[in-house]
Amino acid sequence: MSAADADSVGRVGFEAWASNPVLNAYGADMVVRIRSSFHGFARDHFNLITVGELGGEIAGWTAREGERDYISDLWVSPAHQGLGIGSALLSATLRTMRAEGLKRARIDTHAANEGAIRLYQELGFAVVWHGMQHSPAMGMMVEKVKMQQEL
Repeated sequence: MSAADADSVGRVGFEAWASNPVLNAYGADMVVRIRSSFHGFARDHFNLITVGELGGEIAGWTAREGERDYISDLWVSPAHQGLGIGSALLSATLRTMRAEGLKRARIDTHAANEGAIRLYQELGFAVVWHGMQHSPAMGMMVEKVKMQQEL
């Protein structure tokens, strides 16, 4: 990703978040906070983000923020969901992690985000923790699952 893509990446992340009823049921104030969070992350951390394009537009993205074995983000535009973009992005990230010599990959999501959990399990992740965790972007405790796989 380049810095010039930040607006598109922020928009895709926010739209993916907002389209998921599990994640967007926290009220109008949360919507404003999350939109700002996505745009700020894309602007400030563009070097951590890998984008997937379809037809010349950004259809999804993944990021690795924090520890090297941690995949912090995977977001696919609602218009492009169900086309294998999330799977392709996550698979590419896992290949990169293997090439870096990492021994495991970690990812997490909201505990009620069944679609994401199913995708991660299809790609070899297993749930290793389920509980409440503070979300810095949301500014509150949320129910999460942590997943990992051996590479």
